[in-house]
Amino acid sequence: MTGSVVVHSDPEVLAQAVAARLITRLIDAQAARGVASVVLTGGRVAAAVYAAVRDSPARDAIDWSRVDVWWGDERFLPGGDPERNETQARAALLDSVPLDPARMHPMPATDGPDGADPEAGAARYAELLGRSGHPQELPHFDVLLLGVGEDGHIASVFPEAPATHDRRTVTAVRGAPKPPPIRVTLTPSAVNTAEEVWLIAAGDGKADAVGMALHGAGPVQIPAAGVRGVNRTLWLLDEAAASRLEPSYRSLLR
Repeated sequence: MTGSVVVHSDPEVLAQAVAARLITRLIDAQAARGVASVVLTGGRVAAAVYAAVRDSPARDAIDWSRVDVWWGDERFLPGGDPERNETQARAALLDSVPLDPARMHPMPATDGPDGADPEAGAARYAELLGRSGHPQELPHFDVLLLGVGEDGHIASVFPEAPATHDRRTVTAVRGAPKPPPIRVTLTPSAVNTAEEVWLIAAGDGKADAVGMALHGAGPVQIPAAGVRGVNRTLWLLDEAAASRLEPSYRSLLR
C-alpha cells in the first residue's frame, strides 16, 4: 500500500471533509511560506469540494490574493466550455473569492494562442510552469488534487497510454478513451513533485480501481498506483469507493 487512507461515510461528507482539509492546508502553507499553491482537478466530487470551500465561513482565513492556482489536466475545448475543468472550478469557487488573476494558471484552450494544436498548448503550459519555478524546476505545489477514474486513470493519464511514461512535465493526449478525446495533462513525473497529493474517489464504480491501486497494481496498468507525494500521499474515499480495501488499510471517520 502507498499512502494513507481516510474513509468517509458518503460523498457529501467526503466533499465537506476534503474542503475542510484544503482550507487548513492552504492556511498552513501561507503561514509557513507566505503563499500557497494548489493544483485543481475536475469531476463531480471535485466540484462539490470547491462549492464546500466557497460556502465555508473558514474560507476567509485564506489570503486568496496569495494563492497560486494550477490545473492537473484539461479538456482541450474553447475557453468557457462547460466541459472544461477550469469552467467548473470557476463556477463552484474561483469566481467567488478574491484571487489575483496573475496567479491563476488555466491550461490552454482551443481558442487560445496555439489554436487547435494541443501539443503546442502543452509546451506552452510546460514553459509557464518552468518560468514560475526555480530554474529547471517546477513551482512548489503545496497540494495537488486528483480524481480517480473507474479505469484507474488520474488527470488525463490513462492506462497503457504514452503519458504513463512521458518524462516531460506536460503532454498532449489524443484518443482519450472517454470524451473529449483531446486533452492536456500533467504527467506522473510532474504530479509527483507536489508536497502532498490527495486522491479523491466516491462511488462503487471506483472501488475496483482503488483496490488495485492500493494492493499492488503497476502504474502503467493503473496510473493511480504510481502517485507519490513528496511528503504525503492521501487517499480520501467514501465507503463505496473503499469497499474493495482490506479492513486493515482503512481509517474510518464518520
